[in-house]
Amino acid sequence: MAEQAREGRVLVALIAGQLGLHSAMAGLRMAAPLQALREGYSAWAVGLLLALFAAAPVVLALHAGRLADRHGYHRPVRIAAALTISGMALAVLSTFIAGVPHFVLLCLAATLTGSGANMGMLTIQRSAALAARDATERVRIFSWLGIAPSFSNVVGPVSVGFVIDAAGFAAGYGLLLLLPLATLWSARSVPVQPPPPAVAARPRGTAWDLLAAPGMRRLLLVNWLLSMCWDVHSFAVPILGHDKGFSASTIGLILGAFTLSVTGVRLLIPLLAHRLREAQVVGGAMLGTAVVFALYPLAPTPGWMALCALALGLTLGCVQPMIMSTLHHITPDQRHGEALAFRSMSINASSTLMPLLFGAAGTVVGAAVLFWVVGAAVGSGAWLARRLGVPQA
Repeated sequence: MAEQAREGRVLVALIAGQLGLHSAMAGLRMAAPLQALREGYSAWAVGLLLALFAAAPVVLALHAGRLADRHGYHRPVRIAAALTISGMALAVLSTFIAGVPHFVLLCLAATLTGSGANMGMLTIQRSAALAARDATERVRIFSWLGIAPSFSNVVGPVSVGFVIDAAGFAAGYGLLLLLPLATLWSARSVPVQPPPPAVAARPRGTAWDLLAAPGMRRLLLVNWLLSMCWDVHSFAVPILGHDKGFSASTIGLILGAFTLSVTGVRLLIPLLAHRLREAQVVGGAMLGTAVVFALYPLAPTPGWMALCALALGLTLGCVQPMIMSTLHHITPDQRHGEALAFRSMSINASSTLMPLLFGAAGTVVGAAVLFWVVGAAVGSGAWLARRLGVPQA
């Protein structure tokens, strides 16, 4: 009983650690573009600012993963918190400077904060996986941990929005600067673990040889197809709603229904983890996503679009714990950080490049065709999910 209570405290500390870093990043990702627009910067400049949140982790992910493999939890999390706090300090400073230096400081703040949140996420996910005793418990842990990003996307933007309206951008960034302190405080409840002996014994090699691990390329391809669905949904729903004449608040409620559904299914998975098989869940989710994407553009009213959003939240929300569990199943313990880095790189590269591609394609063919094309791609890739975790030839 005492052991279960201790494990519960550690899991709560890991969730709180991710909340602190991710909420700060999500708040800045909402507030910095708003500040730039109010200062008269173009939409292209705002796009560049947003891209930096995801572009920097693509470059730094492998280093962050290796750092976590070598040093465990505490040192990488302290570095992640320091990067995030430094980014917020630059954002505060930007409010007192005008002209080009103002925008440069915002870009540096986005780079540092995105890097800090990503490093913290990799470290926390690695530590959570190593705390699990078996595959079922690993699925449960990742389901609980997956609630943190969804909740962070509400806590950060909403809190900073109220503070900005009441006291200005400097006060809003000051609030966000305090959130990583919760990460440092919660780290006290995470036990210090020495690195596995295998780390010192493992011969040096390139991180890219992980791609030769059985099933790794298949898993990353499935993960990319599903992450592309998140990107196209967040990009195309506002366009589709605008084309149908929906108000901004209505579109926001549709996207909120999706987030609510994602959170709900991740709360449910721990209760059903012993009955679930990763390959079956991911394959079914890919087919379900394809069906929802086929129906989404045909929804005539906001209510029907909200139902599609709820259904999509169920299919995409159940995937992340299964992908993470499979990733740790096929990766050596001493290289979990590097494996997580590859997954992070694919997601952040997609989040950087896909909106640019969607923007170009959406201008030509429209949001509905984007839904249908991406839905066809993820549906046709469902056969890959049936062999997740099975060695490749």
